[in-house]
Amino acid sequence: MTDPVAVFDGHNDFLLRLLRDPDNRETTWTSDTGQGHLDLPRMRAGGFAGGFFAVYVSSPVAHDDAEFDRIMKNPPYALPLPDPIGQDQALPVAMAMVGHLMWMERTGHLSICRSTADIRAAMAAGRIAAVLHMEGAEAIGPDLDALHVWHAAGLRSLGPVWSRPTVFGHGVPFAFPSSPDTGDGLTDRGKDLVRECNALKIMIDLSHLNEKGFDDVAAISDAPLVATHSNAHAICPSSRNLTDRQLAMIRDSDGMVGLNFAVGFLDPEGRGDGFDGWDPILRHFDHLIEQLGEDRVGLGSDFDGATVPVALQDAAGLPRLIAALRAHGYDAALIEKLAHRNWLALLERSWGG
Repeated sequence: MTDPVAVFDGHNDFLLRLLRDPDNRETTWTSDTGQGHLDLPRMRAGGFAGGFFAVYVSSPVAHDDAEFDRIMKNPPYALPLPDPIGQDQALPVAMAMVGHLMWMERTGHLSICRSTADIRAAMAAGRIAAVLHMEGAEAIGPDLDALHVWHAAGLRSLGPVWSRPTVFGHGVPFAFPSSPDTGDGLTDRGKDLVRECNALKIMIDLSHLNEKGFDDVAAISDAPLVATHSNAHAICPSSRNLTDRQLAMIRDSDGMVGLNFAVGFLDPEGRGDGFDGWDPILRHFDHLIEQLGEDRVGLGSDFDGATVPVALQDAAGLPRLIAALRAHGYDAALIEKLAHRNWLALLERSWGG
């Protein structure tokens, strides 16, 4: 049996699973429990060689998870943005999540990577190559002092918002069908955050940012524009997906998009209850490649943070996705670009090596 194609992934929420069950983190990390999408055995089986590990602070919700799932499975829907979260609430949670990532590094199976050289070295050594990413910048605070602390701890990728407002800008609500043009752009503090991230070579993630905020980042940033886990609005008109105009701006900046496996952002009808086969994923890949070129598209799974297609199931199913791409007519060189080479090249452009 040949080894699976190595995958470097644009987004996962595995740290959130560890946060919710810290007493069992050893089992969650090193054993295939059949829960969630990621653990070390399934990563190995699927060729999952690394990716962006998100620090994400959950919002208190007015409805339970079952109600949220019911709404997402029955479009049309338009959920209101959750209330903002203060730095005092976000910081302890974010610190706990980074603590879990550093513990994972101490197990010897994972390396926290600060450069593309670190990523290549970890992959060559058979360790999971982890990039510390922040999804929503509430743990930083408006004076940006904490940004430098987080950078020293290894932060190399940051999304100014999740799908809620912050002192930096406004996220898109979960809505279908909907344009991503849903509110105001970056605040003055948000514009300062972009400039400081540029100075520190922290990659800025546009996923979850509304259209006016996207345009503000594009006008200010001197780095490639990147959406780590977003799809094509032309195929699935969700507020979370990118219009062709936005894709053209990403292309012109020599940026990149990681394709999100969340079924509600893949399905043309916006259904969040899954679908049979691979057709919606293939349609998004085709459209993104048509709009961006084959050097600016990768994977952005949202593993452990979304409902993924039944055909994929979890990280161990990545070879089935690769086989579907091959059967769709993508050759070996393009598949390797989509699987990991494009992400490494993008990070070299963003970080400078």
